[in-house]
Amino acid sequence: MQIANAPCSWGILEFEETAERSSAYSKVLDEIAATGYSGTELGDWGFMPTDPHELRAELDRRKLAMLGAFVPIKLASEPAHGPGIDTAVRTAKLLAATGGASPVLVLADDSGTDPNRIARAGRIVKADSLSTADWSTFARGAEAVARAVRDETGLRTVFHPHCAGFVETPWEIDELMRRTDPSLVGLCYDTGHISFGGGDPMKVLQAYQSRIWHVHFKDFNPDAFAQTRAQSLDYTGAIRLGIFCELGEGNVDFPSVLQELRRAHYDGWIVVEQDVLPGMGAPAESARRNREYLRQIGA
Repeated sequence: MQIANAPCSWGILEFEETAERSSAYSKVLDEIAATGYSGTELGDWGFMPTDPHELRAELDRRKLAMLGAFVPIKLASEPAHGPGIDTAVRTAKLLAATGGASPVLVLADDSGTDPNRIARAGRIVKADSLSTADWSTFARGAEAVARAVRDETGLRTVFHPHCAGFVETPWEIDELMRRTDPSLVGLCYDTGHISFGGGDPMKVLQAYQSRIWHVHFKDFNPDAFAQTRAQSLDYTGAIRLGIFCELGEGNVDFPSVLQELRRAHYDGWIVVEQDVLPGMGAPAESARRNREYLRQIGA
């Protein structure tokens, strides 16, 4: 297992407030390398160079690997599937050109676009979930994206359960996994989003070991979550409170998770993510402490 970090730890996120970027890509890559990581994800399309030769040169200068890219698609909407596939394939081609066959396409719902899911992130009940018909559309779209990415580039696709989207809770993860081909759609195992969505990271890991092809290590602050619930804050408000804290400061049992990943013979990347809004905190300092924490637990 190798350890990476991602632009979201520098405030480069996939939803609303990211129009004002907190850091240039060159600074983010410099700080990822300087704080002890071996790879990165792409971040939003256009944040890093989209010319493969230019991007490869930037990565090589810092001895970083490109290992994945987050692509949100409104999968519950049939008309969104075609444009979504085009976006996913375009992104996957850049990944393949810069990272070979090893990167993954990190597919997600178009999180942060449904007002109810934004408002109720972390407090979802079954009445908030998709209808049976919408689940069929959603799963069909996920498989179509994964198939196109595989056929066009040879890369694998993992689905990322994500708060403020339609796959957040344990039962929603189960539903999507049940409805999709395990040889086609893997799971991006994100400890923070699973926790925020009401799941137990260890149970999800044990249930879907064979489908976990990509891992995000993200901690979860239960005190911030309690405040989120008490004030009925939305997803952005929860992030602003620091619900995704530095590793070791929340309630995710990373030593046990790491042990279970080894038991399952997972040999892919672990990507540290500490989602912050632009301008929050000191990302490089947090990245350094997060890397040191992982060294202390043997990663």
